[in-house]
Amino acid sequence: MPQRKALDETPAGRLAETGLQGILGYQLAQARLTTDEVFLQSAGRRLALRPVEFTILALLDHNPGVSARQLARALAVTPPNLTTWLERLERRGLIARVRSESDRRTQPVMLTPEGAALARQAAQDIIAAEAAAVDNLSPAERALLLELLHKVAARRPRPA
Repeated sequence: MPQRKALDETPAGRLAETGLQGILGYQLAQARLTTDEVFLQSAGRRLALRPVEFTILALLDHNPGVSARQLARALAVTPPNLTTWLERLERRGLIARVRSESDRRTQPVMLTPEGAALARQAAQDIIAAEAAAVDNLSPAERALLLELLHKVAARRPRPA
C-alpha cells in the first residue's frame, strides 16, 4: 500500500481524499464538520441555540426592524419556515414582532433586550471557540479564509 501524507487523508476516517482536494464543496463540507461542532460546544448546548436561530438573532442585532420577508431572503428560506423560527424565538422572549406604523401589512422584527444580550454573548463565544479550532491558521490566513468565503457566498443568486 502506498504511503500517504496526513494532508491526503480525511481527518477522522483516514481515507484517501486525493481526488477530492480540489473540490470546493467537499472541502466546505469537511470544514463544516469542524465548525458545526464548535457551534454546538460554544452556543448550541450551553445557550440552547440552533445555528439558524443564532443567525436570525445576529442579523437582527445588526439590522433592527427588518421585515420577516427580508430575513427569509437573507437566509434563503421560505416565509412559512421563517415564521416557525420566529415563533420559537418569540416564545423564548428573544424577539418581538410589531405592527408597522406606515404599512400595516408588515411586521418589523426586533430583538428584545434578552435577545440582544444572547446574540452578543453567543457571537463572542463562537468567535473565541472558532479561533481556538483554527489555531493552525495564522491571523492573516484566518482573515483571508473569511474574506474568500464571503466572496463565494456573495455569488449566491438573488431571489427573483
